[in-house]
Order: sequence, then structure tokens, then C-alpha cells
Amino acid sequence: MPTPPDVVITRHPTGNVTAEGGDELAVALLKRAGFVIETTPLSFWYRLPWDMGEARENEMASHAARMLTAVGYRVDLGPGLRVGRLTTPSDPQGKRVHGQQILRLTDELNDAETYETAADLTEHVLDPDDGVLVRLSEFFEAAAEQAKASETDTGWNLSYDFTEAATTLTSLGEDLHDAAEQLRALDRPAMPSWKAQVANYYATAPPSGRTGPPTATPEVPAAAPPPASKPNRTR
Repeated sequence: MPTPPDVVITRHPTGNVTAEGGDELAVALLKRAGFVIETTPLSFWYRLPWDMGEARENEMASHAARMLTAVGYRVDLGPGLRVGRLTTPSDPQGKRVHGQQILRLTDELNDAETYETAADLTEHVLDPDDGVLVRLSEFFEAAAEQAKASETDTGWNLSYDFTEAATTLTSLGEDLHDAAEQLRALDRPAMPSWKAQVANYYATAPPSGRTGPPTATPEVPAAAPPPASKPNRTR
């Protein structure tokens, strides 16, 4: 089971960017990053100042997440708040920005703690109108048209390959049209209590070589030696 984050930074439907969790040091870092305290009679949390604009809010939220992560806090930074280039060993300069977005989505899916969250993330890929698969299909259709425009045999052959890729992606999306809902309906098995684990251990443990006190083996009387043969006497 994934470890829960120490601090959660998220953007709410209202547009407010808030931060919750953490100890005194985390709070100090949040304040340094520009967050202000918001209180009610029963609770308190931290938020970014209003009317700063999404771009600036994203920068400040990402800056706060980097500071917290640098000193060892586990931070859950909401989708859309992360800014800055993501680099990989194969893309050290972070130029493949669109692939980076899918990589971030994959990271969020790996960290999902509920099937509801996993399903929401999956819909970013499988949504029939705006998901990644349908957009990729449109991309390959456009690539096919570009290849055909060359009016060469190589261009026509390449356009066929692009068209086939677009068709495959469309078919894949149709096959998985309800996968997110199926994922959402799953339940994680409950973890057994320590007592159940102990009982299960003894129930399934292999039998030991001794199941009771050793049984005395009855003594067998030693066999009497055969009588010695008498020598034949001859006169």
C-alpha cells in the first residue's frame, strides 16, 4: 500500500490553491513559498493569495513542493500545478514535453491510493472525446495526410502505416470504452489483522518432524549364538 503524503497541495474547483498537512517545518516552508494561513472556528489550512493568476500560482505551488521534497517530505502536488521541465536519461534537456505529461500522468497513477483516483486518471487517456488515445489517432491521421502530400511511393506507403496506426488506436479506445468504470468499481482486499495473520501462519505451517513425546522402542533380545560344532572324532 502506498505511503500517504505528508503535504497535499491542490487546486480546488473554485480555483483556490491550498496546502494541508505537515509539521512546523513544513508550515514554515509553505509560508516562505508564499502561502498564507486560512482559519475557521474548527480548522485551519494554508492557501495561496487570491487573484494572482494560474501561471503564477502554479509556479509558487511547484516551488513549495520542491522545497518540501528537498528536505524529505512526501508531497502530493495536484495535476496542473507542476511546472518546470522534467528530464529523463534519454531526454536530459527535457525537450519531449508532451511525453513528459504522459510520464507525470503515469507517476500519478502509480501513486493512486484509491480506484476512484486511478479511474479518474485513466479517463485522461480513454475519454472518447478528449482522451490521449483519440488525440493520438487524430495525430496519425494528420501525419498520413502530410505523407500523402509528397505524391511519392514512399509517401503513400508511409501514409498507409500512419492510417493503420490511427485505426489501431481508435479500435483500442473502443475496446476500453468502459475500462475506467470497471476500475472504479473494484475494491481493494482488506488487510488481515495481526491475529488473523498469526492464525493463518499456524494453520498453514508445515508439520514438524515430532508431533509428540518420543515412543520408547521395545528392546529386542539378542539372538543366542549358534552352538559350536563338535569336532568329529575318528579312531
